[in-house]
Amino acid sequence: MDSKTIKHISSLARISLTEREEEKIKDDLSSILKYVEQLNEVDTSTTEPLHHVAGLINSMRTDDYRGNFKMDENLNEKLIGQAPDKKDRFVKVKSVLNK
Repeated sequence: MDSKTIKHISSLARISLTEREEEKIKDDLSSILKYVEQLNEVDTSTTEPLHHVAGLINSMRTDDYRGNFKMDENLNEKLIGQAPDKKDRFVKVKSVLNK
């Protein structure tokens, strides 16, 4: 990894670096690339790809009404009553569309 490459990468990333930072990054990137070279030398032809290390499964539930909160006028008033600005039974918000 040379200084020209570091300057090119920093310009692509729009990062300005001091000479000291360039040297540090040059050393760090060189070390990373050497490690990747070592990894590339390992024979993985008989190894199956690993997609997830925790063994988690996408557990989605159906979006069914469970009846946890019975909506009535009292609950509606409590919920709407917490809004900073309201009109009738609705919460008023600022417009998000340009006029």
